[in-house]
Amino acid sequence: QVQLVESGGGLVQAGGSLRLSCAASGHIFRTYAMGWFRQAPGKEREFVAAINWSGGTIVYADSVKGRFTISRDNAKNTVYLQMNSLKPEDTAVYYCAAQYPERGGLVYGIRYDAWGQGTQVTVSS
Repeated sequence: QVQLVESGGGLVQAGGSLRLSCAASGHIFRTYAMGWFRQAPGKEREFVAAINWSGGTIVYADSVKGRFTISRDNAKNTVYLQMNSLKPEDTAVYYCAAQYPERGGLVYGIRYDAWGQGTQVTVSS
């Protein structure tokens, strides 16, 4: 069973930056596809970004493209989400997710096999 632990959330002013981290258990992390999703109060969970096992395929939601960057360090079993130019509408609980083995459909939450507990990101105006 893969376990995922997010960190790095917090309160930031609009225009600021945060970097989220997601540490994964499992010695074959390098074979996992990883994704970030978010859920704002009263809204459905939505896709944010995803990266395949090698980092060669990266996908972003249109709402974060150009502002957020997903990356991974397979030596540290960690995936990151660098968030710049944050907006109040980015306020949400952010979740990382793992798909193992990698099999595609990375924008769909239902295609993932494990989820973290979430970390709160609040952007004030």
